[in-house]
Amino acid sequence: MSKDSRMKATVNQKLTEMGERERLKELLRAKLTECGWKDQMKAHCKEVIKEKGLEHVTVEDLVVEITPKGRALVPDSVKKELLHRIRAFLAQHAT
Repeated sequence: MSKDSRMKATVNQKLTEMGERERLKELLRAKLTECGWKDQMKAHCKEVIKEKGLEHVTVEDLVVEITPKGRALVPDSVKKELLHRIRAFLAQHAT
């Protein structure tokens, strides 16, 4: 396991143990709904299904198709806020 992978695992473990991971997930859900991301993704899913036909689309296909657009549509302000909160949490709980 690389140093980077170990560090990510440690950070994730600390976030999970302290309950911060769930709080961040809730914040992310709220922010994405607030900025219209959820509605945009729902519309994109409908487009993909309409284009390919309901009988020809699996959930896995849909996830593969919409993931790149979903990531690209997350506003920078939301990404920055999450990163800021993670850094603040780690600074506060540094061992």
